Amino acid sequence: MNRYDTLKPLGDGTYGSVLLGRSLESGQLVAIKKMKRKFYSWEECINLREVKSLKKLNHANVVKLKEVIRENDNLYFVFEYMKENLYQLKDRTKLFPESAVRNIMYQILQGMAFIHKHGFFHRDMKPENLLCMGPEPADFGLAREIRSRPPYTEYVSTRW
Repeated sequence: MNRYDTLKPLGDGTYGSVLLGRSLESGQLVAIKKMKRKFYSWEECINLREVKSLKKLNHANVVKLKEVIRENDNLYFVFEYMKENLYQLKDRTKLFPESAVRNIMYQILQGMAFIHKHGFFHRDMKPENLLCMGPEPADFGLAREIRSRPPYTEYVSTRW
């Protein structure tokens, strides 16, 4: 983590908290997700579904995992920084124009088609997980491979 400056907290979730960071090398902004639980081996980290799925998925409409860092039994995911999510983007006083809705839906469906084609399904699609600079599916903590065996957990932190 010595390659990044942490600037401010961005959010807190069930499994981790997200910080805004800056690469000391490039000056580029990044989102750093610090997992809440401790990890005592590198193997334990790389076997996480979130890591496995994001390492395999490289698409314009899927958030990019830049690196995984384990330091002092803490696990960090360094992602490309996205300014906001779709929930934050909405304005309750006026509707999105139809062209914007079509564009958003097109990008979501492109990202979802890509992850499905590569054998994963998301399981937690919601406005808070659609990151914007152009909305893109995010938060792969609950992603599963299509060929994985049930039972699947019914409660995935977001009520169905």
